[in-house]
Formats: sequence, structure tokens, C-alpha cells
Amino acid sequence: MLVLLPPSEGKATNGTGPPLDLPGLSFPELTGARRRLVGTVQRQARRQPGRLRTALDLSPRQRAEIQHDATLTTVNSTIWGILALRQAGQPAPRGAVRFVLRQQARSGGWAWYLNGKPDSNDTAAAIEALRSASVTGKPIRRGLAYLLRLRNRDGGFELTPGRGSDAQSTAWAIQAFAAARKPTPRGALAYLRRLRRADGSFRYSKRYATTPVWVTSQVLAALARRPFPL
Repeated sequence: MLVLLPPSEGKATNGTGPPLDLPGLSFPELTGARRRLVGTVQRQARRQPGRLRTALDLSPRQRAEIQHDATLTTVNSTIWGILALRQAGQPAPRGAVRFVLRQQARSGGWAWYLNGKPDSNDTAAAIEALRSASVTGKPIRRGLAYLLRLRNRDGGFELTPGRGSDAQSTAWAIQAFAAARKPTPRGALAYLRRLRRADGSFRYSKRYATTPVWVTSQVLAALARRPFPL
């Protein structure tokens, strides 16, 4: 894969906008790939900063930028850290659970990064992580209510308002409701089944058929009503 980087990473400090808004970019079907790419950069910044500085060809004056790279996605990474530990049969750290609870927005949703705009995928993942840590009550109810506001007439769920339904957002929502032991929202399963292709894979949406292996793997878990951790 060839990744083209802009001349400047553009991580200016003291700004008022969100530091990274992947769900807000064009071509939402690429959000997953973008997240994996940013996650790789973040891990390298934490584990091998010298190697990353060399790969990015940073000057001595730019070396502090690596610290910014290491803190791009603390919310999403904490959610997945909880899920990974619970999958391994380990308890969720109390501090991590409290951190995720504090990041719930007024809307009831969760964002991928600190002080960001909530989206359905991260909200569902947060609900699943919190439920795996035995969290119940108001945070879960508020999160589910946020998800329902992203449900469309076709039965599917969208990543953010106005994006249109897609398979992964719908699968995430189904898994979140399963984690909360609530009925699957009406029409969600039917929406997913309509996206099935002749070869057995599932489309990302009615318009796009990107990343079929990844999309299909998540749809299958949702059709089985199996939340994370599996």
C-alpha cells in the first residue's frame, strides 16, 4: 500500500476545532482503513518513536510532533483495550471504565477521540465495552437513544447524521443492543440481509462494496446477535 502524506501534518496546538475528525471526511466507506492507518502511526509513536521520526523524515525541530501522534485516539484505544482484556478473561481496569464514562457526550454518544463529534460506531463500541465491564443504567440508555437517532427509514443506521445507512454502522448498532440485552431495532437485520451479494459477502452500503472481508465479518457477528467481546 502506498500512503501519501501531506507536506505538513497540521497538528497545530491551541486550536478550537477537533484534532481529528475521520467520520467527518469524504468517502465514509474508507473510515475503517483510515482508523487502522492512524492506529498504526499511534502505536509506532508510542513504541518506536525514533523509527517513526526516521520514516517521516522529521527535522530536529519537528521531533516533538511524535508526542502528538501518540495521543490521537485515546478514547477509541481505551474502548478497544477494555474489549481486548475482557475477551482474554481479564477484568476491565476501573480507571479505563471511568475514563470512557467521562467521554460520553451530551447527546449520549461517544467519539473516536477526545472532545470529538460522536458517531454510531464508537458509541456502539463504548456500549459493548461498558457492558462487558458490567456497567448498566443511564449511560447505556443514553447511548442506545443516541443510536436510535441515527436509524433511517430503510432500517439501517448511519455513521453520522446525513451520511446514509451502511452495513458496519448497522452491525455495530445491532451488537450494542444485544450487549444491552435489548431487542434488535426493527428493520436492522432486514437491511443487512438486503446487502448480501451473490458470492456470500456483504456490501458496505447500497452504493459501495468496499472492504468486503471486513464488512462481512462484522455483519455475520451482528446477524448472530453476538456483541463484542465475542
